[in-house]
Amino acid sequence: MAILSTGPIDNDPNVGARPTQQVIVKMVNTDSINSSLVLIEGFYLNGIRTLYVQEQVELSPNEVETRNYFANFDAYEYVITTSGPAEESTEISIWGTSASGELTALHRLVSEEQLEE
Repeated sequence: MAILSTGPIDNDPNVGARPTQQVIVKMVNTDSINSSLVLIEGFYLNGIRTLYVQEQVELSPNEVETRNYFANFDAYEYVITTSGPAEESTEISIWGTSASGELTALHRLVSEEQLEE
């Protein structure tokens, strides 16, 4: 089982709006035979750490899935747990998007950049 974390992400308003309004979690299982499980947990941080997203996704061999979550908070964190036979072949990226749907470069994390717990 691998546990990845974005760590706390500051999303304070800039010129009246927060940089990230929505978080996109993209998952890919590159194994051609085995499946994997991905547990997505999202927390908003406002003095306490509050769980607001908890979803488990099963990825079939060679499958790609995308999930979109609300993120209009001053701070947030995502923790991703991968397991199953294709755990090592499963990669995750997390992207922030603005109100207009543009990617927020500041809030972009790919597998190699995420903290392993």
